[in-house]
Amino acid sequence: MENGEKTLPRREEIPVAYRWRLEDIYASLEEWEADRQRVEELIREFESYQNKVGESAQTLLRALQTRDQLGRILDKMLVYTRMKRDEDNTNSQSQALADRAQAIAVQVQTKASYFLPEVMAIPQAKLEGYFREEPGLETYRHFFDDLFRRKEHILSPAEERILALSGEIGDSGQNIFTMLNNADLRFPVIHDEEGNEVELTHGRYLRFLESRKQAVRKEAFLGIHQTYQRYRNTLAAALNAGVKSNVFYTRARRYPSALEAALDDDHIQVKVYENLIAVVRDHLPLLHEYLAAKQKHLNLPELHLYDLYVSPVTGFELKISYEEAKQIVKDGLQTLGEDYGRLLDQAFTGGWVDVYENRGKTSGAYAWGCYDSHPYVLLNFQGRANDLFTIAHEIGHALHSYLANHAQAYVNAHYPIILAEIASTVNEVLLVLHLIERAQTREEKLFYLHHFLEHFRATVYRQTMFAEFEKIIHEQVEKGEALTPEWLEEEYYTLVKTYHGPGVTVDAEIKAEWSRIPHFYYNFYVYKYATGFCSAVAFVQKFREEGGAAVQNYLRLLAAGGSDYPLELLKRAGVDLSVPEPLVAAMSMFKQLVKEFAG
Repeated sequence: MENGEKTLPRREEIPVAYRWRLEDIYASLEEWEADRQRVEELIREFESYQNKVGESAQTLLRALQTRDQLGRILDKMLVYTRMKRDEDNTNSQSQALADRAQAIAVQVQTKASYFLPEVMAIPQAKLEGYFREEPGLETYRHFFDDLFRRKEHILSPAEERILALSGEIGDSGQNIFTMLNNADLRFPVIHDEEGNEVELTHGRYLRFLESRKQAVRKEAFLGIHQTYQRYRNTLAAALNAGVKSNVFYTRARRYPSALEAALDDDHIQVKVYENLIAVVRDHLPLLHEYLAAKQKHLNLPELHLYDLYVSPVTGFELKISYEEAKQIVKDGLQTLGEDYGRLLDQAFTGGWVDVYENRGKTSGAYAWGCYDSHPYVLLNFQGRANDLFTIAHEIGHALHSYLANHAQAYVNAHYPIILAEIASTVNEVLLVLHLIERAQTREEKLFYLHHFLEHFRATVYRQTMFAEFEKIIHEQVEKGEALTPEWLEEEYYTLVKTYHGPGVTVDAEIKAEWSRIPHFYYNFYVYKYATGFCSAVAFVQKFREEGGAAVQNYLRLLAAGGSDYPLELLKRAGVDLSVPEPLVAAMSMFKQLVKEFAG
């Protein structure tokens, strides 16, 4: 399998040792059906609390506990059926089961919709009395704190109904972009490295940008951006609709700005967002230094934007077996201690990981699971360097979930994305530093240095540039101005030139790039990638400077799940994102490795 057969094996041809054990969730379909029946019973029980939730402390607690039971079983059913389908998407029985689970989930959501408005209707003083009367409610303290913190932004039932009904209209900008981008856009035929004519697609674009031949990279770059340029008016209208939708909901919910509304979900202060942009801008000379070193390694008279993704390393290539990859990951993560190492062994030997590609298997990689199962990891292992880092990344997510689920009650176990990205990235950073330090040759060392520096460039610098653009376009709409294609192009072009510096030739076609970024429809999402990466690097710096105490603080963060707001949990673990220092610490590691790369 690791040598890559010409035809993919069927699912049953993959050795059992390399398949995840979904039977750990349900040993049979009969067990799944029994849970389906249990969900129906719990729905009826949960419905019986309607118009009674605030009657007494005991009634409130029983309603919350029933809601948790319902959530736990439903999660289990959904996770099982979707992962079963992901094993082989051609299996009609698995498809049907996944569809049934989704239909049940919709039914539960509909019948449970009464609950939060009823909870919100309980007067604060009365609720505090319930907490004194019923100790069991203490488990739900953060849940209630967060709910009532946002009370001023919750509208009357009639107004909430109107907002809910407007949801599909609010998503129209993103939906138009998605259909145009994925269904209607056609890119030109270009020439590959052998001179063959090949249709340019979304999936092939990055591969062409990594080509050793500059002519291939350039043709792909021009083909993509010239295509988007032809649809600039439609795409500007779609983005305008998306941003106006965000601004509409911001004003309806009485927030001062779209940025504040988006950050409030995780109780993040605006200064966290602004600090990120300010620190990254202050450290743009470091990015320019790295790009100059890369240009030198590539031996190019000019560095264009389409040259940024190609590796300058030609004398080293990693090709390893899965067994070797597991050992390298374990060695690279030794810093996290013996307990973490034992969990790694459990993940690798306990039926958590689905390793190889088979016919019909979902592509890519992810970590998933539910509160009442061990985590699972889907891979499509090919034996390359990226697969090695993917293992470390997804195992980071899996062990984060394991630790949180074992330490927290169901209501407090789920953690937000901004924390999830830290757990996965800490593992990647530890692994790459381990590989840099144990490199046997200069080329091998350059290979891993380049991997880290590219990851940093793409996740911190590029995503922060996107975050700044998002802020600019929302402020434009909030002032009552339109997002015209000409304005969007000039604003984006100015940002690209500023971020990449005078040493990079910024081709005019990049003006169209704003129109192909789906994340601009995700409502201030991308900053989480950049802050998560910087936080992870800051943690690794702490491990190296402070040793075991810093590691224990970090592991306590993982075990905390979603039991408090992410900034509070991070601060307790030693990374305070309300100040610039963690971001600056991440930049210091980038600076050190740029120096080694420039050599």
